[in-house]
Amino acid sequence: MRDPVSVAIVQGSPVFLDLEASVAKTLALAEEAARSGARIVTFGETWLPGYPAWLDYCSDAALWDHAPSKEVFARLRQNSIVVPGRETELFAQLAGDRELTLVIGVNERVESGPGNGTLYNSLLTFSPDGRLANHHRKLVPTYTERLVWGQGDGGGLESVATPSGRVGGLICWEHWMPLARQALHNSGEDIHIAVWPTVHEMHQIASRHYAFEARCFVLAAGLVMRVKDLPEELRASTEAGQNPEAFLLRGGSAIIGPDGRYVVEPVYEQETIVTAVLDLNAIDREKMTLDVSGHYSRPDVFTFQIGKGSI
Repeated sequence: MRDPVSVAIVQGSPVFLDLEASVAKTLALAEEAARSGARIVTFGETWLPGYPAWLDYCSDAALWDHAPSKEVFARLRQNSIVVPGRETELFAQLAGDRELTLVIGVNERVESGPGNGTLYNSLLTFSPDGRLANHHRKLVPTYTERLVWGQGDGGGLESVATPSGRVGGLICWEHWMPLARQALHNSGEDIHIAVWPTVHEMHQIASRHYAFEARCFVLAAGLVMRVKDLPEELRASTEAGQNPEAFLLRGGSAIIGPDGRYVVEPVYEQETIVTAVLDLNAIDREKMTLDVSGHYSRPDVFTFQIGKGSI
């Protein structure tokens, strides 16, 4: 029998476009989750230093040579992290000191080599032995996101072994890329991290489908953002109304079992830490009926290969 695992999703707001303050908040919240007994802790998509929701909610953001948008983009670049760098060292140390698996979505800035100057939407996994165990860049930025992020590669399309089971993750609309899902399924995930800016209805459907298809647990992690969190340079052009407390990103974090049912129902419009104790034996029970990388696969009919590229 497999031991139960305590997990936590930190649902909240970073200090948008302020890397130093966001890192301090990250460390404090991860420590809080660890003190509650969590062995796996995750934050949402591009938690550091926040998801660029202004691309969708500010009507002028995509205008050509728009000075306020360029200023906001400059701030985003300046407050994005380099991998490896000071911030990754801090998170690796925390993971090692607390003996936990820590998963964080980040805006990543490349400083040298291929892709120099590019920003990526990245997902970082730090293991209990105090190292950066996985580094994945979102394969295809979605729609308006292409204004700020480059295309990632196949690096990190795998799960990593931890004392709490094998942990993997995908970013947002990658959950609608069948071959990206299959790559993670083939890696033998026990716990899948699904990071989103906000886990609205369609994102809930994708997360639940993933859990059912993979026969694994899914931690669907969202962020909280209000109108007042939009960059001041663009706030006047917001299409979301002028109520500064109105929610743009509503959270919706949830924990889903390998049968596709909720272990913890979605939580909306609050900053909180969503927790659960997972019975990993449920994975073995559900594999009896469906195992898309095992007895329900047909390698004699289909072939699968990942072109990982390089990071």
